[in-house]
Amino acid sequence: MSTEAITLSRINRGALAALRKREEAAFAARTPKSRAWLAAARASMPNGVPVAWMAGLYRHGAIVAAGGEGAFFRDIDGNRYCDFNVCDLAMTMGYGPKPIVDAVSRAVANGAHFLLPVEDTRAITEELARRVGLPAWQFTLSASAANTEVIRIARFVTGRSRILIFDGQYHGHIEESLVTDAGQGTVPIQLGLSAKAAQESVIVPFNDLAAAEAVLKTGEIALVMTEPALTNCLLVEPKPGYIEGLRALSRQYGALLCLDEAHTFQFAYGGLVGSRKLECDFVTLGKGLGTGISFALYGMTRAIADVMEEHLDIDIGPRGLATGGTTYGSAIAIAAAKAALEEILTPENYVRIDRLGNILADGLDTVFKKHGLDWRAFHLGPRSGYCLKPHFPTTAAEAAESIDAEMIDARRAFMANRGVWDAVVSAGPQVSFAHGEADIARYIALADVFLAEIVS
Repeated sequence: MSTEAITLSRINRGALAALRKREEAAFAARTPKSRAWLAAARASMPNGVPVAWMAGLYRHGAIVAAGGEGAFFRDIDGNRYCDFNVCDLAMTMGYGPKPIVDAVSRAVANGAHFLLPVEDTRAITEELARRVGLPAWQFTLSASAANTEVIRIARFVTGRSRILIFDGQYHGHIEESLVTDAGQGTVPIQLGLSAKAAQESVIVPFNDLAAAEAVLKTGEIALVMTEPALTNCLLVEPKPGYIEGLRALSRQYGALLCLDEAHTFQFAYGGLVGSRKLECDFVTLGKGLGTGISFALYGMTRAIADVMEEHLDIDIGPRGLATGGTTYGSAIAIAAAKAALEEILTPENYVRIDRLGNILADGLDTVFKKHGLDWRAFHLGPRSGYCLKPHFPTTAAEAAESIDAEMIDARRAFMANRGVWDAVVSAGPQVSFAHGEADIARYIALADVFLAEIVS
């Protein structure tokens, strides 16, 4: 038996099942008002929620939020949680940050949207150009919409239709990325999607340049799209030179390259593209830059910006590029983005959350060793997590070996009953700009107690 198998066998499955049953019962007992509210809400909303994810992301019962402050939120039963999920990185500023509250309040009072630019828009796009390295930017309402527009532009520029994506990816709830490789072609991964549209996407393993080149050689690929580090299958870092290799191959075979930083922009000042000086044709940013306000952006090279100007989608006249939306680039989004970039997403604050991320990862590593587990803590800036192997994954298939759903479900309920809201299954605990050292210590201490109950 391998060392890895021996380590995993030390998880007492009987103890884990008993803990999960106990903790989910305790969670239900702590949240009766939420359960009653959700039951009544099913009369007007499927599953009692306005968005299916609010029920589907949690294996225990959902809860109803009542408000939040800093790194904490509370439910309608009066339970308070230190948030390490941070709305899957859409709330990395924390709850009620004054710069965002003040800026958005002024924008609402002054006019939420005009379907025209406001003066502060240039401050954002010029600052993003400086940080990230791409000169031109457009707003959308979500990263899904940003990626959709990038795909459309790439298809027009290259005259090709197919896109190359990577196993373990998630680029939004769009036809091109909600797909999987079925062995004999790409098929939809969820219901209600077009099987024909799925065939326009090609999937290869991450960190395999030879596999990427084999697809690019066909001359059918309009766009190569990837995160600079995969973050929706726990965490997979690129091998040294991998992203640079994709850039070289895309140029060689006439495709464009998009680096999706909807998550990773929160990991370093300027995102991974800016901090690692990565070259690409597009960058997509999302999650409202962590403010909780719905907006996203995508950046592009000057050559692509020139194409957009030449093929403007005008109300009456020749056909233009299919981009835009009525609520894109609102005054609210501009106000939130400007306040975030100037007052929260600063070099000093990134240094601070990187230090806290180190403390979290080091603390988890210490807990693993204490319990005789040959595991490692994922770590990239403020992101950490549980790698159930002695080595970090280089592909999504390897990362999937650390997604122990039974253990994650049990840990989530265990943490929630003790005042910590843990990350969703595919992610890992995330330090926000609102967390402090005491919050990190609390998480580590609970992880220690949890593992003490299930490791034999």
